[in-house]
Amino acid sequence: MHREASARPCLQARPGVVVHPVERLDRARVEMLHDASLRILQDPGILCFNEEAAAVFGDAGCSVERAARKGASVVRIPPEAVERAVESAPSTALLGARDPSNALLLDAEVPRVYFGTGSETNVFLETEVRRAAVPGGDDEGIATAVPLHREERGSVRRLADSARLCDALENVDFFIRNVNVQDEEIETANKDVNVFFASLLYMSKHVQAGLTDLAALDDVIRMGEIVAGGAERFREAPPISFIACLVKSPLQMVDDTTAKVISIARRGVPLVISSSPQGGSTAPIQEEGMVALINAEILAGITLAQIVNPGTPVLYGAVPVRARLDTLHDLYGAPEFVHYNTACAQLARRYRIPCYSTAGVGDSKVPGMQATVEKVFSHLAVAQAGAQYIHYAFGLLDRTGTFSPVQAVIDDANVSVVKDIIRPASFEAEDVEAALGDVRKVMASGTGLFARHIRKQIRRGIVSEPYRLEGSVDRDEVIEKACARVAEVRATSGNRLSDDLVETIRSRVQGLLPQDRFEL
Repeated sequence: MHREASARPCLQARPGVVVHPVERLDRARVEMLHDASLRILQDPGILCFNEEAAAVFGDAGCSVERAARKGASVVRIPPEAVERAVESAPSTALLGARDPSNALLLDAEVPRVYFGTGSETNVFLETEVRRAAVPGGDDEGIATAVPLHREERGSVRRLADSARLCDALENVDFFIRNVNVQDEEIETANKDVNVFFASLLYMSKHVQAGLTDLAALDDVIRMGEIVAGGAERFREAPPISFIACLVKSPLQMVDDTTAKVISIARRGVPLVISSSPQGGSTAPIQEEGMVALINAEILAGITLAQIVNPGTPVLYGAVPVRARLDTLHDLYGAPEFVHYNTACAQLARRYRIPCYSTAGVGDSKVPGMQATVEKVFSHLAVAQAGAQYIHYAFGLLDRTGTFSPVQAVIDDANVSVVKDIIRPASFEAEDVEAALGDVRKVMASGTGLFARHIRKQIRRGIVSEPYRLEGSVDRDEVIEKACARVAEVRATSGNRLSDDLVETIRSRVQGLLPQDRFEL
């Protein structure tokens, strides 16, 4: 039996969208992949470069042998160890937020879909639109809007800027740090506290990130406790959580990230166990090979976390991607990317563990038609597969190398449409009878129009608005309107932490850059 969720405080979580999952794989194929993953974990097993983890596996009944590679052990995990871990992992995870109404309740048995940000981009892309005369036009009054892009280096201020924007975007349900802070004063020792502080400063939704330096863990948790209102409230509904990609594909459990998993699990803080193999280079390119491998890697991490602290809330972190065959760069726009992720969502559902998945990434370097096409197909398909927690969904360009505020606004408009498409049917018998009554009333009136009956359906929440970035009759104004929305948000103070909380954090957490570096 899966562990029951611990006692939860009463709260109003974000609603998300509950879907009826579209399943790419039939039950027999799901079991084939599950079985293949268990066989991988026994032969060839996992190369483990962390001595403590190897000892933990050995004490739990796994076979541990010295490997030919220096500093590594071969860990062979028997099926019964994996099954015990899967059973001890909670099927629900509560991710709190500074604003309790923004909390997320992830339930592996309820395919409630949430979308959020992700990646740690080095480039922050600013966009502005200028009017320019159309060359060769007969009418001197004809002009067109030209988007101009300017690349900036990521910084704590830009991370705070993106947090303020994403807090204001309706369809961003959670925030994963999306800008790599590259200020001159940032070092390994102080990076984590500055990343979490810049995110929490303007973000009232759940905040998540990886951990660069294990030594920063206590300070980051202390920051989360201050924002939550104390250690007890933090334990009940933590406003922060962590991501750990402890396996370097194929099948190599790296030393430092494995140590982080052990420490985070011991503290019982929610943790994404992720893996990100590249089909065609560090993983097989075919769906069955890729999914069997990534599933084995994720299960190995989940098993370690549950051995260390049974009941640790974990998310099944699927971040598979395909390689371009010409350059071996990541290729997110490929249909195989969708195949990998939707299959992983099914496996997570089999294990009754909430699924952290990937969608909304493209290969385009600037906002536009290519970016929209590449992103929307995966937004829609992965959401329809029932993955509970979809990251990378806002603002990414050039694979995961660039964050664009304008693209984030466009993605927010597109995800709004996706959410409307995937919402389930909600009518009951009485609604059908009411519709019949409307038909009869209209036919008796002789008008042939149902306009006066629309308001009731709007109140039911089943009538979608026009596209949010809709242009005028003869012009596409998407980028212009997205730029205007960015400017509108930047003109506000946002949901900034109170001065008292900022002062408390600064008095109890060392290594933060001066406050003026974060102000917008």
